[in-house]
Amino acid sequence: MFPIICKIGPITFYSYGLLLAIAVVVSSIFASMRARVENIDPEIIFNLCALSFIFGIIGARIFYIIENFHYYFKNPFEIIMLQHGGLSWYGGLFAGIIFAAFYIKKRNLALYKIFDLISPFLALGQAIGRIGCLLNGCCFGSVYISGLYFWAHNLIIIPIQIISSGILILIFLILRLFQNKPHREGQIFFLYLLLYALKRFFVEFWRKDNPAFFLGFSLFQIISIAILILSAIKLFSLTKIKKKNAGI
Repeated sequence: MFPIICKIGPITFYSYGLLLAIAVVVSSIFASMRARVENIDPEIIFNLCALSFIFGIIGARIFYIIENFHYYFKNPFEIIMLQHGGLSWYGGLFAGIIFAAFYIKKRNLALYKIFDLISPFLALGQAIGRIGCLLNGCCFGSVYISGLYFWAHNLIIIPIQIISSGILILIFLILRLFQNKPHREGQIFFLYLLLYALKRFFVEFWRKDNPAFFLGFSLFQIISIAILILSAIKLFSLTKIKKKNAGI
């Protein structure tokens, strides 16, 4: 793990923050390039990605603080110490979606069309961000004899961050494949939600940083189940409409 990349005078460069920055820049650039293909102003998409990232970070931090309220109540200064990690993806996702919906409607664009455009690159950005988690030592896995040694924990641990990153790259490739084929608006977005929720549900079994919340499942597994069900229902309805319109 390398939580600190280097120090230049009083300035410290943290790997976690650097990878998050790389993730949003890469995702925004690729999404903007895709916007050109779909005859959408790439500047609007780039701005949307950048601003949604900011609101997503705020939402992710708030969710994480609520989740760990007792710790931050005793250590309030830690609330602003983002370099130590402490972002909850689902909090960021919900906040980002809410802001993006508002921004898209204000620009008079089709909501699901833009969500479909961005979704694959969101997964790509997540894959990059998980490498930042690995370098930072957060979002760690369970102790396992065939894992990697994490000196911060002084344990051999399953490198769940690498596994998550690999799965997210696979999700990115799947979404890009569907993106290049005819589809109804919303299908790519809800497919992303379904695949991510499925991934998160099973990955949680090997994560050690999230305790059981209900019936042996973590809070994020419960959220994943809800998103999985809702996304599956929405995808089924969109597929049914498509078949009906095709006369099947």
